[in-house]
Amino acid sequence: MATGTVQSIRTERGFGFILPENGTREDELFFHHSAVVGSGFDLLREGQRVSYEEGVDPRNPTRRRAVDVQPQGE
Repeated sequence: MATGTVQSIRTERGFGFILPENGTREDELFFHHSAVVGSGFDLLREGQRVSYEEGVDPRNPTRRRAVDVQPQGE
């Protein structure tokens, strides 16, 4: 599993972005609330470390997105 930091989160819209460890702004990955394991989406905050897998974005197969997102240290 890869690790990164929640860079921004839009709780009212149900999505956010993760900056991969050692990544740059161009490497940010989108994640949807349904990609967060369990009911953890409501507990995620900007700056929080998470682990995740990379998957294909179903809306655009040329892009990657984060799936199986899990808060670290919980």
